[in-house]
Amino acid sequence: MIYTITLNPSIDYVIEVESFEEGTINRASKTNYYPGGKGINVSRVLKRLGADTMVLGYAAGFTGNFIKEKLIEDQVAVRLLEVEGHSRINVKLKAQMETEINGTGPLVDEDGVKRLLQQLNQLTSEDIVVLAGSIPGTVPPEIYETLIQKCRQHEAKVVLDTGGQTLKSLLVYKPFFIKPNHHELGDLFGVPIESQEEAIHYAGKIHEQGVQNVVVSMAGEGAILYTGSGVYLAKAPRGQVKNSVGAGDSLVAGFLAGYEKSNKSEEALRLGIASGSATAFSDDLCQKADVYRLINQVQIEKL
Repeated sequence: MIYTITLNPSIDYVIEVESFEEGTINRASKTNYYPGGKGINVSRVLKRLGADTMVLGYAAGFTGNFIKEKLIEDQVAVRLLEVEGHSRINVKLKAQMETEINGTGPLVDEDGVKRLLQQLNQLTSEDIVVLAGSIPGTVPPEIYETLIQKCRQHEAKVVLDTGGQTLKSLLVYKPFFIKPNHHELGDLFGVPIESQEEAIHYAGKIHEQGVQNVVVSMAGEGAILYTGSGVYLAKAPRGQVKNSVGAGDSLVAGFLAGYEKSNKSEEALRLGIASGSATAFSDDLCQKADVYRLINQVQIEKL
């Protein structure tokens, strides 16, 4: 089972307008509502790719109920814990420019943390746990560290999809997989990364610390995988980018689904890149047919 933990899920409310004018009434040409949060995105794509997955984390109020209902509609197993307040609504306004307004989340108390840790008692060495997204202000800042320690007790693999100081402080736990972009990788070392060679060098330093799979996205240059079997460059398919939300989460899902099938990181990379690209070329998260339509266009080169 691949478990995803999203501490602060959301409803992503996407509004499209022909043009936006501040201080007056603007009418939407299109609106959509999606269950949001990085871990939830990962689970939704995993399910579409045929992998066994379950969503863990917190839900609150009528917005939390909506998130759970939509996941059930998508046939995603969900065990979000009820807490006080309301799950947040994140507004994404698409006009001449894209603007985001992220809402505040619910209150997660000490009991909520204990209940989440209890859910992880079912883990085995065959499981993967994805810790995704930022840590909400009402949750103890060391929550990821606590969750990782619980995973290690049960020998489950840990995937970290977060950034900044949080990611840097957690590398000591030697996660199975991380996927910083080249800017985020540079931030970990306090240096700018402007070339493929520099990305490989610093990804190698991360790998030396015990991280098994390091994928560094290089924007238009593709992505680099640094793993035990070697260093690989993946070039993504070309297409019209429609969606900036969820492509990175789809890459994570595709990589994990691919690894589960092949047990080879380079083959997992191929499915990850195809999944991220398919989401970028879609209005929502990728569908399986779109992923496999693109997969043969992903070029993998061992460096």
